[in-house]
Amino acid sequence: MQRLLFPPFRALKGRQCLQLLAPRAAPRAQCDCIRRPLRPGQYSTISEVALQSGRGTVSLPSKAAEQVVGRWLLVCSGTVAGAVILGGVTRLTESGLSMVDWHLIKEMKPPTSQEEWEAEFQRYQQFPEFKILNHDMTLTEFKFIWYMEYSHRMWGRLVGLAYILPAAYFWRKGWLSRGMKGRVLALCGLVCLSGLLGWYMVKSGLEEKPDSHDIPRVSQYRLAAHLGSALVLYCASLWTSLSLLLPPHKLPETRALLWLRRFAHGTAGLVFLTALSGAFVAGLDAGLVYNSFPKMGESWIPEDLFTFSPILRNVFENPTTVQFDHRILGITSVTAITVLYFLSRRIPLPRRTKMAAVTLLALAYTQVGLGISTLLMYVPTPLAATHQSGSLALLTGALWLMNELRRVPK
Repeated sequence: MQRLLFPPFRALKGRQCLQLLAPRAAPRAQCDCIRRPLRPGQYSTISEVALQSGRGTVSLPSKAAEQVVGRWLLVCSGTVAGAVILGGVTRLTESGLSMVDWHLIKEMKPPTSQEEWEAEFQRYQQFPEFKILNHDMTLTEFKFIWYMEYSHRMWGRLVGLAYILPAAYFWRKGWLSRGMKGRVLALCGLVCLSGLLGWYMVKSGLEEKPDSHDIPRVSQYRLAAHLGSALVLYCASLWTSLSLLLPPHKLPETRALLWLRRFAHGTAGLVFLTALSGAFVAGLDAGLVYNSFPKMGESWIPEDLFTFSPILRNVFENPTTVQFDHRILGITSVTAITVLYFLSRRIPLPRRTKMAAVTLLALAYTQVGLGISTLLMYVPTPLAATHQSGSLALLTGALWLMNELRRVPK
């Protein structure tokens, strides 16, 4: 990684400018400037820069700017994690359908008078969730679920502001390289997309379904899309911030390290897929169909695993199959993490990398314990919310280890 090293200010007396120069082997005199040689094959932590035989000069953000941008994205990833956790609690308390319309600015002001609350409650009473599930709900109970959904929506707006306002400031200051500008634009776009998918998801639970006698709920497909966009936003923000804040290790490129790095990538993908499958479990209330472990009821493979036709529908719409798949993915993930840990012990790694591997292993077994406990206790809200939060913690650990093992550009 290239660092922009500035000479001491005492050496700059009488000088007018600073430039990056070609290597010493090919010195050039330009505008009476103090110049610092650039070793070939080095790169910026924000963008990779190619210098052609020392002929060009490139202006990059300073190291201090990189640290500021990295800390900003770390805070942003924290706000996304908060939104995911709050969204999970909102789903567990069945509060997500309490606000029956969507306005970007208007809904930011909650009802304040008794008349406004009664009008809001009457709007809710016109939709299937009240008619089928909550027909005996009181106004006080409605206020609780309404404030849960309101908090989630307001937090989503906070996430948007946390990305967009600082991004505009850093852009104007010139602290973002060309590559980083594209990445920041993509992150801001993901924020907007996730918000739109959230309302698209809520709409599916407000629709009248005359042919269905099931409890009103949002589409599990739209729930998975909403959660998936938030997880991608979280992973991209966290990865970028870690790449900017943590100095990379110059590890010897051995075959063992190459296999370890590939295995870490595959394991992180498996953890992501397991977390995403949790959206289908939540959307179908699949955690309530077989509350036993390790068997599902009296058998290892339940009889109603493939009752829907065509068979592919079972993967996404059959609660039994969805829970079965989530179990298999969870067991496979913890097995892969265990193998990854023991593989990492066979290679001499820096202390920070070893710490990441140990942390990932501990998080994996904690998450498995939380998942089994949630299942056996019939999905109590506090424990289920902790299990959902644990999936983010596990994904964080996998990304951290991946980042520790990343290849350093030559």
